[in-house]
Amino acid sequence: MTEGTFDGVVMQGTGGIWQVRTDDGVLFDVSLRGRLKHEAHGSLKLAVGDRVTIGRVADSDSWAIDHIHPRRSKLARRAPAGARGERIIVANLDQVLVVFAAARPEPHPRMLDRFLVIAEANGLAARIIINKIDLVDASTVRERFDEFVQAGYPLHLVSVVTGEGLEELRDEVAGKDSALTGPSGVGKSSLMNRLFPGLDLRTAEISDSVNKGRHTTVGAMLHPLPGGGFVADTPGLREVGLWGIDPREIAQCFPEFRPLIHDCRFADCTHTVEPECAIKEAIRHGTVGGGRYESYVKLREELAEQG
Repeated sequence: MTEGTFDGVVMQGTGGIWQVRTDDGVLFDVSLRGRLKHEAHGSLKLAVGDRVTIGRVADSDSWAIDHIHPRRSKLARRAPAGARGERIIVANLDQVLVVFAAARPEPHPRMLDRFLVIAEANGLAARIIINKIDLVDASTVRERFDEFVQAGYPLHLVSVVTGEGLEELRDEVAGKDSALTGPSGVGKSSLMNRLFPGLDLRTAEISDSVNKGRHTTVGAMLHPLPGGGFVADTPGLREVGLWGIDPREIAQCFPEFRPLIHDCRFADCTHTVEPECAIKEAIRHGTVGGGRYESYVKLREELAEQG
């Protein structure tokens, strides 16, 4: 494969060098054409997961990206108030896999809410995966995370040690493009390696040319799955704040709130202090989880303070 142009997907990149995997599975280290590099519009900035067309640079053995294809989705953090653009973490996703542990470390449901809000703000489906289920009683875990099931999120209880729940989860990940995230120490890499032997997330190497340059930070990285699809390791998502989300819109990031919002007495109800609030009424009746509502109030206050 030495001539012509080829379509592929951006697997990783830093320092101006990007690794592209063509549709035939061949890897190229490429640069970005100058006209694309200097494109001012944020939505056209290259991201891991982008579909691209590459071609040979004239009078050179090098390759460059000629065209960035339209995106069908993206996981991004929006710029803070008053700033322009956004940081795209990974493009063209089908879902976000949020992995927590049943124990060691102890799970924090309110931290889970933050990951879910990020996914919802980007219009992406999310799956909750609780690993290390062999360490605790499964019924206790189900009870602890029941409010998320009530909210409509798929919940997978799995164990890398015993294999429990892995086959069902594999069916939901295979053939899809997924972002993998969650706190440190919950066994994300071990889980993916057990689901797809040979994936080897822990020891996946960054290509030498991509790793060139000092003071560079490697962000998301795609890993191809057998039979199609990718999983994107997104270490930076743990540090992604909620800034850029309008406090007036955050209720829309709680799917169990959405059918109730227009039933409030006041059209601009913040669902905090107003009377005849449909969401607070649902909490009193137990149809909306109190813990989820607590997260909503705290996150809304956080966003309001960011201004």
